[in-house]
Amino acid sequence: MKKIFLLLFFFFLFIFPSLSLAKIGVGVGTGKIQVEDKLKPGMIYELPSLTVFNTGDEEGDYEAAITYHEKQPELRPLEEWFGFSPKEFHLKSGEAQEVKIKLNLPVKMEPGNYFAYLEGHPLKKAEGGQTTVGVAAAAKLYFTVLPANPVLGAYYKVASFWRLNQPWSNRIAIAVAVIIIYLGMRKYLGFQIGFRGKKEKSSDE
Repeated sequence: MKKIFLLLFFFFLFIFPSLSLAKIGVGVGTGKIQVEDKLKPGMIYELPSLTVFNTGDEEGDYEAAITYHEKQPELRPLEEWFGFSPKEFHLKSGEAQEVKIKLNLPVKMEPGNYFAYLEGHPLKKAEGGQTTVGVAAAAKLYFTVLPANPVLGAYYKVASFWRLNQPWSNRIAIAVAVIIIYLGMRKYLGFQIGFRGKKEKSSDE
C-alpha cells in the first residue's frame, strides 16, 4: 500500500509539477520609508510609492494595507489616514504593481514620532467566499508630526506626561484640587469675617 502511495506522489510530482510545487509569494521594492520633513496636522501628503511583487508561481489578488508592531514605542497612525491607489489589484507570477500612497492627517492629532508597516499581502479566497490573508511583505514607515500651535503643543506635552504617570498623576491632581478649594474657602471666609467686622465697626461709629 505504501508503494502505491509513493508511486502516485511521484506521478503527480513529475506529471503535474505546477500543482505540486505552486506557491503564493509577495515582496516589496523597499524596506524603509523615512519622511525627513516634519509634517503638519490637517495637511495631505503624497508618500513614496510602494511596489508590490508577486514572487510566487501562481497569479492572485493582492492588497496594500497598514499594520503595526505589537510593542512599538512610536505612535500609531490610523489606517483611515492612508489612501492607497490601487487598494486591491491582481498580479500574475512575476508581475509588479506600483501603489501610490496619500497620507491625510487630521486637524486635531497628537504630535510626535509615528511608525507603521506599509504592507502588501496576497488575498486568498477561502470556502464560503471569505477572504483570508496569507504571507506578507512590508516596508517600515517613519514620520514626525509637529504641534499645530504652541498651545496644542503644551497640551499634548501635559497629556503625554499625564498618561505616562498614571495613577500618580490623578492622585496629584486631586491633592492640588483639594488645596485650591481649601485656599479659596479660607480666603472667602476671611473676607466675609473681615467685611462683617468692618461693617459692625462702621455702624458703631
